[in-house]
Amino acid sequence: MQRELLIINASMSPMTGDGIVRDAAILLHGGTIAWAGPASDCPEIRASIERLDIAGRLVTPALIDCHTHLVHGGERSREFEMRMQGESYENIARAGGGIASTVAATRRESEADLLASALRRADNLIAEGVAVIEIKSGYGLDTDTEMRMLRVARRIAEERPVRVKTSFLGAHSVPHDVGADAYLDEVCLPALNAAYAAGLVDAVDGFCEGIAFSPSQIGKLFSRASILGLPVKLHAEQLSHLGGAKLAAAHGALSADHLEYADESDAANMAAAGTVAVLLPGAYYMLRQKHRPPVEAFRQHKTAMAVSTDWNPGSSPMGSILLAMNMACVLFGLTPQEALQGVTCHAADALGLKDCGRILPGLRADLAIWDAENPAELPYRFGYNPLYARIFDGGTGV
Repeated sequence: MQRELLIINASMSPMTGDGIVRDAAILLHGGTIAWAGPASDCPEIRASIERLDIAGRLVTPALIDCHTHLVHGGERSREFEMRMQGESYENIARAGGGIASTVAATRRESEADLLASALRRADNLIAEGVAVIEIKSGYGLDTDTEMRMLRVARRIAEERPVRVKTSFLGAHSVPHDVGADAYLDEVCLPALNAAYAAGLVDAVDGFCEGIAFSPSQIGKLFSRASILGLPVKLHAEQLSHLGGAKLAAAHGALSADHLEYADESDAANMAAAGTVAVLLPGAYYMLRQKHRPPVEAFRQHKTAMAVSTDWNPGSSPMGSILLAMNMACVLFGLTPQEALQGVTCHAADALGLKDCGRILPGLRADLAIWDAENPAELPYRFGYNPLYARIFDGGTGV
C-alpha cells in the first residue's frame, strides 16, 4: 500500500505563479502530489492519514541542478593559481591545461574511483535539497572514457535518492592531436552512437566557442542528435559572441548555457524557440569575467532563466546550489524569486522535465522543507544551509 502523508502548517511557494500560500497543506500519495493549497480548502482527509506539522516552515519544490560536470578525475588548483597571477582561461587551455588536463586525469581513473568521487559531490547537492542533477560527459574525448563517465552518472541514481539526467558532451574540446572536423567524424559521433545504443544518453550538448567548436560543427552534431531523437543543449556565448545561442534556438534546444556575450536578438530567438537561458554565475565569478548575461533582455522577451552550479574542476568548482542562487542575484541582478524559479520550474524546463519543479497535483512528490518563512531567505545567505528536510519520491529524509 502506498504511503499517504499530509503536510500541514506550511508556507508554500509552489512555483506556479501563485506567490506564497500561507497556512498551506500538501497531500502526498506515494511518490505523487495528490493535492496542494490553502489548508482551509483541503478536502476531507481520513484521520488515519499520517500528518507532518512543519510549524510554518517554507516548502518549495525540491531543487534541480541542471548543468554539472560532476563526474571527472583530478583537480585544477594549479590553474587557479595561474589565473590569480593574471593568466587567461583561453591561454591556459591552449597551452594544454584546462579541459585537456581533466581529460588526462579522467582517462586514468577507474570506474570505481570516478563513482566514489562523484558520489561525494552528489551528496553535497542532495544535502541542499536537490532532487535532480544533470551530469555531462566530455572529459573522455574517446569512446571508452565517455561511456565510462555516463555509466558512472547512471550509477549515482542507483546509489543515492536522486534523479540523474545525462548529457553527452563529446564535443567539449578538440584533442591536440587531431583537427576538430576529424575528431567529430572519427570519435565524437561514433561515441554518441555507442552511448545512445547503450541507453546512456538523455540529451546532447556541445561547447560552441573559439577554443572549441564552430557553429557549423555543432550543427553537424545536432543533426546526428536529431536522427537519434535526442534533445540538444549548448554551451554558448561564454567567451565571445560566436552565434551559438542562435544555433541552439534554431534547433529547438532545451537550453543555451553561460550566455555572457549573448545579445537581445539571442534572447528573442531563444524565447520564440522555448530555449531556456541557463545562467552559471560560478564560472563568471571564477574566471573574473566582465560581460554579464543580458538578464534584462531575457526579462523583456520572457526568456525563461535557470540557474545552476556548473560544478566542474576548472572554471566553476562550486558545490553549492544555494551559493549559485546568491551569485545569480548579486552578480547578475536576478530577483530572489527569479533565482528560486531558476533552480525549480525553469531548471526542470531546461531538462525537458514536466513532472517536477512545481508543487501541483499529479507531479512528483519531490519537496524541500526549509528553516525559513520566505523564499528570499534561500539566496539571501551564503555559507549557510537552511534545509530542514528533503522529500524525494514521497519519502522524507535529507
